[in-house]
Amino acid sequence: MWCSDRRRLLILGAAALTAGCGFAPVHAPGGGGGAIAGQVAMPVPDSRAEYLFVRRLEERLGPAPAPRYRLEAPLRVTRDSLGTTPDGRTTRYHYAGTADWRLRAADAAPEAPPVAQGRVEAFTGYSATGSTLATRAAERDAEARLATLLADQLVERLLLAARELPAA
Repeated sequence: MWCSDRRRLLILGAAALTAGCGFAPVHAPGGGGGAIAGQVAMPVPDSRAEYLFVRRLEERLGPAPAPRYRLEAPLRVTRDSLGTTPDGRTTRYHYAGTADWRLRAADAAPEAPPVAQGRVEAFTGYSATGSTLATRAAERDAEARLATLLADQLVERLLLAARELPAA
């Protein structure tokens, strides 16, 4: 009996706290998620990493047949060796990625100020201790994981910024 009363009190307390801080689900009616879903024109990819990045963005935000916004998100990816053996062979690689993004109105000039902007960063790695084929597969997988991490972070930032975007 005491446990169910305590649980009820915790639930009511949590509800009061979230209501007091202005918490609103982003995908709820009136939330920011609807403001950008299917409304963002994606950048044109120039590399495999950018292609994977844009593909993930489109998976999360949907296609934009008549976009209200244009996303600029140049992707920078670096690869560094981390571990080496005494004879100089690299055993582990580190991928780091950054995207400085800007969201502009679809019809805005390139020099117009963005309606939202920010930076996302992520890293991943892979082992190079297997065969040549296994190492290449691990490298491609690490590149795909990095693109997914960056795109998911960017979608989160866009969803958070969507509440502040100008109304249609």
